Amino acid sequence: QLQASGGGLVQAGGSLRLSCAASGRPLSRYFMGWFRQAPGKEREFVAAISWSGGSTYNTDSVKGRFTISRDNAKNTVYLQMNSLKPEDTAVYYCAAKADSARKWDYWGQGTQVTVSS
Repeated sequence: QLQASGGGLVQAGGSLRLSCAASGRPLSRYFMGWFRQAPGKEREFVAAISWSGGSTYNTDSVKGRFTISRDNAKNTVYLQMNSLKPEDTAVYYCAAKADSARKWDYWGQGTQVTVSS
């Protein structure tokens, strides 16, 4: 089970840190990612991180602003979001998969991020 938290309301230019905690299985076995879905839009990929944290991937719109990281000892993945923009407003979901080449196996329940202008 994945539990996302850390969302909230922030002004443009502000920061938030999202957390995704796993229970029932060691997170170290999974390639982890963050996705978001804005109202009326399809869910989109935001960032991903390899099992050890040695490799990270970001969509172009968040490069230089968002950083994904993980602490396998705490069974938690983070998304540090800086310089937030109103267009970052969305429900953010964490996801996990055992094989980086395959579909995502598990999804968290989502946490709302709202950026005011």
